[in-house]
Amino acid sequence: QVQLVESGGGLVQAGGSPRLSCAASGLTWRTYAMGWFRQAPGKEREFVAGISRSGGGTYYKDSVKGRFTISRDNAKNTVYLQMNSLKPEDTAVYFCAADRLSASIPASKYDYWGQGTQVTVSS
Repeated sequence: QVQLVESGGGLVQAGGSPRLSCAASGLTWRTYAMGWFRQAPGKEREFVAGISRSGGGTYYKDSVKGRFTISRDNAKNTVYLQMNSLKPEDTAVYFCAADRLSASIPASKYDYWGQGTQVTVSS
């Protein structure tokens, strides 16, 4: 079965630079675009970043542009989210997701999801 496993979250001070990883198994990796989403308490899940199947196209939520970088290693079936200059408002559970068609913004378009990793930014 398909598994997406996130790692790299935790408690981080404001201004910190953690990197999240999402390792995939059970799917044909190169045929899936990947996305990172986040969900803060009491809020809807929101798109953070996406990357095309080849890695040639990347997309970002406006509030993270210039601070976050999404990348993928097609040899390791892994997608990353490098987060820099973290702010308290970045606190959320971060999820990776796989989309058979493209790195869409609506969460409903994605086929598979990881279990999420908590990122808490302290001020």
